[in-house]
Amino acid sequence: MAERVTFASNGGNCGGLFAVPPSGRGPGVVVIQEWWGLVPHVESLVDRFAEAGFVALAPDLYHGAKTDEPDEAMRMMMALAMDPAARDIAGAARFLFESDPTNGSGIGAVGFCMGGSLALWSATLAPQLTAAVGFYPALPWERMSPDWPNYRGKAAMIHCSEEDGTSDAAGIQQAKASIEQAGGSVETFDYPGTRHAFFNDERPEVFNASASETAWDRTIGFLRDRLAD
Repeated sequence: MAERVTFASNGGNCGGLFAVPPSGRGPGVVVIQEWWGLVPHVESLVDRFAEAGFVALAPDLYHGAKTDEPDEAMRMMMALAMDPAARDIAGAARFLFESDPTNGSGIGAVGFCMGGSLALWSATLAPQLTAAVGFYPALPWERMSPDWPNYRGKAAMIHCSEEDGTSDAAGIQQAKASIEQAGGSVETFDYPGTRHAFFNDERPEVFNASASETAWDRTIGFLRDRLAD
């Protein structure tokens, strides 16, 4: 079960949800929230990654705030300062890399919606992060200004919904081209008939069980391949 931890970040501390696999060790995964905050869905994902063999940590980018109202979630997302959020993610990556359960093994990042963009960006900021997975990344890159050349030797996977324009969407194409030009690798996957946030099983109006299962299997396989000892 996920437990609350704190780790060094931004000259102070950041909280988060942390879980270790049954084996007691494994590669690390930073789990990055949607715009709702650290809601129960995120906690369930931390546990799910741990059950799959990963040491998982979800940093609390809103530092205690969360909501289930879309208007409030939009307000909180727009108020989020990108640079401090990036440092929280980088701090989470360092915490995982230095923790006993990971034993210096590879670290990846997986994010959803707002967190999908942050996961892809974080690989340009934290040297410990060598693999990133973005589910329907939703924030414009102009809010982040990624240093794409830092993707050299790293890998990314992007899951795209049909509602968001599939992998043909301008933001996805920009990320793909930038990562490849940097010498990194990237795979994109389209999920026909899906809406944005199709992986969130707490949102029945958008959840797609079949697409979610396929995306999960692809994500786990990718992370195991890229983060193997």
